[in-house]
Amino acid sequence: MRCPHCDATDNRVVDTRTSRGGRAVRRRRECLDCVSRFTTYEYVEERPVQVLKRGGSSEEFDRAKLIRAIRTACAKRPVSLSQVEAIADEIEDLLSKQAGVEVPSGRIGEFVMERLKPLDRVAYVRFASVYRDFQDEDEFQEFVSEMKARGRQEQQLKYQAEFPF
Repeated sequence: MRCPHCDATDNRVVDTRTSRGGRAVRRRRECLDCVSRFTTYEYVEERPVQVLKRGGSSEEFDRAKLIRAIRTACAKRPVSLSQVEAIADEIEDLLSKQAGVEVPSGRIGEFVMERLKPLDRVAYVRFASVYRDFQDEDEFQEFVSEMKARGRQEQQLKYQAEFPF
């Protein structure tokens, strides 16, 4: 590493810590020539994930856009910003681990819905209404009815597991 003050390459590491949620290593260095200190970061260079849109176009994955969409669905609901960011973190980690660099936007929508459903049912329905692109109230009503039926079925299975007699 070159010193930003005197351009010398002789330096030593004074302190090393993880940062950015364990995705980077922060190092404090001291130049052996001019004795000034500076910080460097070391991180894995990631390939940008491309999101394939419904219309056939593609764009680079945008974490801020994902957070905005989730926050919109969670507006005036008891879901904290840290919970929204945790969902975004999980999805970002999933995307970075996928073999391909192109992910259909529908897959990202499914990831969000899987995480919103147990967190807040209203936010789940709101997100689904945009993600699934309902054309009229009948499609929306059908989705809500299916969701209620699945919820009753899950409760019944849970009850049967608790009381198997």
